[in-house]
Amino acid sequence: NREKYCETMNRAVSAQGHVIIATFAYEAPPTCSGLSVVRYSPEFLTLAIGSNFELVESVEQLHHTPGGNKQPFIYCRFARRSSNVE
Repeated sequence: NREKYCETMNRAVSAQGHVIIATFAYEAPPTCSGLSVVRYSPEFLTLAIGSNFELVESVEQLHHTPGGNKQPFIYCRFARRSSNVE
């Protein structure tokens, strides 16, 4: 599903457009609500979405769950490169 998401993002975002992606940070627990999650650093997320996008900025947030657990998240803003580099 992540691959399809990236394909759709490459088709939908115009040159110099921006994308914000929020995901589990690399330091987050390996599961959430009993399901396995994929954890990312800003660098790993940059590699995962491909060379058509450039990381502009990233912000970390520590989310406190209702159960009292801490889940680190990252928010990354990417800019679409003007050339079609894939």
